[in-house]
Amino acid sequence: MGPVPAGVLQLLALIAALALVYIPLGTYMAKVYSSKKHLRVEKWIYKAIGADPDTEMRWPAYLRGVLAFSVIGVLFLYLLMRLQGVLPGSLGFAAIDPDQAFNTAASFVTNTNWQSYYGEQAMGHVVQTAGLAVQNFVSAAVGIAVAVALVRGFARSRTGELGNFWSDLVRGVLRILLPLSVAAAIVLVACGAIQNFSGIHEVGQFMGGRQQWNGGAVASQEAIKEIGTNGGGYFNANSAHPFENPTPFTNLFEIFLILVIPIALTRTFGVMVGSVRQGYAILATMATIWIGFTALMMWTEFAHHGPALQAAGGAYEGKEVRFGVGASSIFATATTLTSTGAVDSFHSSFTGLGGGITMLSMMLGEIAPGGTGSGLYGMLIMAVIAVFIAGLMVGRTPEYLGKKIGTREIKLAACYILITPALVLVFTAFAMALPTPADSMTNSGAHGFSEILYAYTSASNNNGSAFAGLNADTQWFNGTLGLAMLLGRFLPMVFVLALAGSLAEQKPVPVTAGTLRTEKPLFTGLLVGAILIITGLTYFPALALGPLAEGLAS
Repeated sequence: MGPVPAGVLQLLALIAALALVYIPLGTYMAKVYSSKKHLRVEKWIYKAIGADPDTEMRWPAYLRGVLAFSVIGVLFLYLLMRLQGVLPGSLGFAAIDPDQAFNTAASFVTNTNWQSYYGEQAMGHVVQTAGLAVQNFVSAAVGIAVAVALVRGFARSRTGELGNFWSDLVRGVLRILLPLSVAAAIVLVACGAIQNFSGIHEVGQFMGGRQQWNGGAVASQEAIKEIGTNGGGYFNANSAHPFENPTPFTNLFEIFLILVIPIALTRTFGVMVGSVRQGYAILATMATIWIGFTALMMWTEFAHHGPALQAAGGAYEGKEVRFGVGASSIFATATTLTSTGAVDSFHSSFTGLGGGITMLSMMLGEIAPGGTGSGLYGMLIMAVIAVFIAGLMVGRTPEYLGKKIGTREIKLAACYILITPALVLVFTAFAMALPTPADSMTNSGAHGFSEILYAYTSASNNNGSAFAGLNADTQWFNGTLGLAMLLGRFLPMVFVLALAGSLAEQKPVPVTAGTLRTEKPLFTGLLVGAILIITGLTYFPALALGPLAEGLAS
């Protein structure tokens, strides 16, 4: 079988697997966040942290919970890395430098998992398991909690209450992420991923030097890394490393793990608002963009012109031969259309247009299907924008799910969609204008600019992948990328929760003959168009200077 049919068959198998779990997982998550009962272990946790899980919160209180928990997470992880040299199980590694510790702490708490270090050469077992792996769970749970709060804003009326953050956080970890991760880790271990706490072993000579590998709890961290759309690799090669991703089957399985919760959350949304067809409309929007971008990526990597690429049958540079061009293309679009950032190939080695697709995928806001929670609330914000545009077209007050989209709602939605592009473009402009950051670029010209643009796009959108040619382990990049991650994560959450509170206070608007049917294909098409047009108008000049210029010149 040729590489193109093999890639298509893998894509079809992936779609079938996602379809199989969509209804049961989505319905289960809706029940988790709607239940009034608490498990015994949950009650112990609430008692330990002094939280009353039955107390409803308005949006300011919910936001305070999100921010307080995240600040504690940043401080704890920072101190853990700064003290690594005196901790047991450090494998002899020294403490992490202050700027890199700040960058890494901000990265993992914001669900970005950007890494400016070599995991197997910098982090010991304690930091990897008690620090990074724990944040993989809780940062993902925070994202789902914020999405659920927005869904409650649409579902509830005449109240500003959005649920309880501490209850949503604990349930997300214990009832959803932990069971799925245990099952996934068992599959990965069975297929060859390592899971141990061994030390450093010398495995031979390499180019005149000693080659060493250390073990670790890799399979368990790989599982939550993908399920929580985190993306940080135990090893520098990330999911291209055979200890993390041993076979073509595990590669496809990891793509499935990346997509499964963001996809299933559309079902959760439909169940919680009382209309599963609304969930199908959001799912159709996500699927249209995801399949379209995946097909476009496979085309650019298989059919790119040039004698070397044609002779090889595709753009194989930077891709694992175990997986091939097709699987690497599917992985690349899945990881950048979500907020994952894990890689099984190196995006800097993609064709000019292929690298541009990975950037554009993040620039959409990572909403197709997006990260755990962040994808759903990002898409719902875009749905609010779409119904507002439709209302302008027909001269009618826009409505979505029985709620009027007035001045306050549209201002909050507009602030949400503007904050991330502002971070990306402003930080990129400063990095290109100042003399020192440019020294970190391995390449000059359009590709060098793409390295910088990709870095700030990845950080501000909480993705975490990189154009590997950029040396980001400098005080400038560790500081500015860390700041971009924090602002890109928590400022949008402010607007999401404020919008949720505003919607929950409204009384429902009755459906009339003039109401836009948001569960119909017409609305799906309008939503896809709004997303592509808004993103294109925002980022086209920057893309024209980088990947488009490179792709058209090659």
